[in-house]
Amino acid sequence: MGRLIRLDWAIKKILRDKANFEILEGFLSELLRFDIRIQEILDSESNKDDAQDKHNRVDLLVKNQDDQLIIIEVQNESEADYLQRLMYGTSKAMVEHMRAGAPYAAVKKLYSVSIVYFDLGEGDDYLYHGTTTFRGMRRGHALALSENQKTLFKVDAPKDLFPEYYLIKVPKYDDAIRDTLDEWIYFLKNEEIKDSFKARGLQSAKEKLDILKMPEEERRRYESYLEDLRYQASLVLSHYGVGKLDGHKEGRKEGHREARVETAHRMLQAGMSPKDIAAMTALSLSEVKDIVENMSSEESSGQRGK
Repeated sequence: MGRLIRLDWAIKKILRDKANFEILEGFLSELLRFDIRIQEILDSESNKDDAQDKHNRVDLLVKNQDDQLIIIEVQNESEADYLQRLMYGTSKAMVEHMRAGAPYAAVKKLYSVSIVYFDLGEGDDYLYHGTTTFRGMRRGHALALSENQKTLFKVDAPKDLFPEYYLIKVPKYDDAIRDTLDEWIYFLKNEEIKDSFKARGLQSAKEKLDILKMPEEERRRYESYLEDLRYQASLVLSHYGVGKLDGHKEGRKEGHREARVETAHRMLQAGMSPKDIAAMTALSLSEVKDIVENMSSEESSGQRGK
């Protein structure tokens, strides 16, 4: 069995196609433990409301058969404030997909799924699930919904109204197959799907995410992307160390940006489009275009100097 395309690349390049929804549906159904049918892919980069606002840039935002929202993010580079980023992303998505003038009951249920390739926080598990509960501070009882609320909202508990978070820390996975969800995580870590795997969607993934079946140009760009990931990992290790938060936050942000700019240079030299580079480096499209212009200017200056 040859290597398969990484899910982060596939999300951006392949899985947005409705013909390939069954792969994502299989993964999400195994993770969330109920049947998922994707109805549509939603805009995953929201417009700013004003100059002080932030873009809500996520890898994939989908709506399922129950009109619920599911955010999927694959993150390779370590971010100390990643959890706050998740909180911002879910809040922004819920607000932006609520009709003006609608009652609060119309707020959509949202699931946030993060596949991270760094050691987020502290903990020895590789799979985490976060929900919201309310517990009495005096008697310790959990707040429940009334029967009327259950009927009106079609849920059983307050946690069913709030966002749910799933964190998969891929490097922590020990390659032991305990259930069909582990088969998916094995693929996320090893880029391989064994013939014995039975998880929903995996056999379709095995067929459609085979590197050898990619067009030559697309395969070259994919290999360049993998090389860039290795390069980024090397930069983080050599410049910042593992697990250290030395220096001021602004200095760290600037260092990360310099690494992204260098990465963008390499991607442009490999022939990738500015739009794809912006999506993969977290630089804005205008920043990438500025890099293109600077590279053109440098080339022109170099030619004049000869």
